[in-house]
Amino acid sequence: MAGARHFTFLYEATTSAPGSVEMENWVTFQTGKDQERFSQVDFRHEFEFGITDKLQLSVYVADWQYQSSFAGQRSGFSYSASAVEAIYNLSNPVADPVGFSVYEEIKAGDRLVESESKLIAQKNFGPLIAAYNATLEAVWQGDHLQEREGEFQQAFGLSYEFSPMFSAGIEALHEIVFEEWGDGETVQNFFVGPNISVRRGRCFATVTALAQATQTAAEPDVQVRTIVGIAF
Repeated sequence: MAGARHFTFLYEATTSAPGSVEMENWVTFQTGKDQERFSQVDFRHEFEFGITDKLQLSVYVADWQYQSSFAGQRSGFSYSASAVEAIYNLSNPVADPVGFSVYEEIKAGDRLVESESKLIAQKNFGPLIAAYNATLEAVWQGDHLQEREGEFQQAFGLSYEFSPMFSAGIEALHEIVFEEWGDGETVQNFFVGPNISVRRGRCFATVTALAQATQTAAEPDVQVRTIVGIAF
């Protein structure tokens, strides 16, 4: 399965085969402590389409969430956004020295517009897969989209294929948040943890658990993401 994921917080440089269709369901659980203990569960329903040998398009039908104990916010379910995504492959991680792809996502929702641009790098050393993502994200939100925020993110992952059906590895995530895109104080977060991926037939399931290595109170102490995919 070309679309099977070895990581959940990183993208790989390979794209889906032309004519293929895949459905992915994401669940991300986060918990931490700010003024009090908080938790949030994010859900995403995505369809991926292989357009050409190098181009993959995706539609996020709905991102929604359940949250509790956030300061000043009511607990419960809420719709977040929908999005479109394109990934274009520039080189192959097996045949070329390094595999590269470029990524663009446009998201819109309830008082929210977001743009996310990503450079994806990957190299396969036999059963060992190494991946790196550099991401620049811009967010406009609020009643008149007057609240602005930027984020630069780097992610690195290793995954070892013990068999065609099973792999395991590690992921690390470094975030730099720019409040209002200003020159003032920035917030940096670092998360790291293991992942496992199981594949069988047209289905796969990948799970990553990240722990915060920094001491940012408003950020989750633990994030666990599961992606389940089915190819048609």
